[in-house]
Amino acid sequence: MSSAPAPASNRAIFRLLAFANFAVGMGAFVVVGVLTPVASAFAISSADAGWMMTAYALVYTVASPTLVALSGRVDRQRVLTAGLALFLMGAVLAALAPTYSILLAARMVMALGGGLVTPVIATIAIAMSSPETRGAVLSRVFFGLTLSQVIGVPCGAWLGYALGWQSAFAIVAVLTALSLVLIIRSLPRGIVTPSASLSSLGALLVTPRLVLAVLFTALFIGGIYVVYTFLGPFLESRLGLGRDGVTAMLVLFGLGAVAGNVMGGILTDRIGPKATLLWLCGAQILLMPVITVFVSGLVMAAVLMTMWSVFGWSFMVAQQARLATLDPQRAPLLLALNASALYLGGSIGSLVGGLMLQAQGYTMLGIAGAAMMVLAALSLFAVERVGQVR
Repeated sequence: MSSAPAPASNRAIFRLLAFANFAVGMGAFVVVGVLTPVASAFAISSADAGWMMTAYALVYTVASPTLVALSGRVDRQRVLTAGLALFLMGAVLAALAPTYSILLAARMVMALGGGLVTPVIATIAIAMSSPETRGAVLSRVFFGLTLSQVIGVPCGAWLGYALGWQSAFAIVAVLTALSLVLIIRSLPRGIVTPSASLSSLGALLVTPRLVLAVLFTALFIGGIYVVYTFLGPFLESRLGLGRDGVTAMLVLFGLGAVAGNVMGGILTDRIGPKATLLWLCGAQILLMPVITVFVSGLVMAAVLMTMWSVFGWSFMVAQQARLATLDPQRAPLLLALNASALYLGGSIGSLVGGLMLQAQGYTMLGIAGAAMMVLAALSLFAVERVGQVR
């Protein structure tokens, strides 16, 4: 179904929200590119360095829905501003951290801010779009998150190897500060979105159908992060890559994320979110074991990494559209829980990947990730047992 294009003022706001997502996305995921430099700097293992992602994810998981509920009656512009300010404080602390413990604490502060930013951006985008264009608009504002994979993470990796891991967090701080200024100056107040509260959060958490719907995100992203968390060390070990090689692979992964974000929006609008998610699960189940079991050449690795990213990052738009139509009145909390599930999955995937890495090496990472994708697909059918979800 065709629809009128968004007004110019709305398109400008969507670009602003996309930029905020870019800054937060780079800050959240840049650790993937600097895992080896951080491990070397603090004389710890790659598995231990993976706690940079795990700590962020665990705090985000608990904080995001709670903070969204507590701030449910506060103007969205102010909430978004507060989230970016917290994220900026954490990024500055991370760039200056003299010990690994302080670096982990800084990551937790960043998670508090990010837990407000991502779901609030989603609710603003939904409030400013029609049902017919929701997939396209969500794809547009989350383009910044996927673009952070193309530019942010590879640039952070290159800087981390060349100038020290601190430089990656310094760049994140600069981008977040710029985004904060633009939000304060340009995002209007009074954008109407459904309000949330702690009582509504509690009611949501005891609704099996909604909890199962959100669980998909934790399982899907958890499967990806079994491998993704340790992608840098994997590429170094399996293919003998260094700074430039790892950076180039992360660029390809990021380009795949951009293509996936666009593809996810198109598929969601054409075949519906559930069919899209099932299709993506099947692709991941096939791809991940091949990557860690059979990859032995650079060309094969490049092709598979790109395909893996395309079919991985297509899921976000479909899942958010699915949740928004499932219970429109509780969409803010559902999207906050979805963002929490994203990082809960990241923490679980990082932990599982670390355990697999220590016990079995890199080969088992893709197999473990595929097993989580099977569970993700099954969760879609489990939701149907307690309520029909498109």
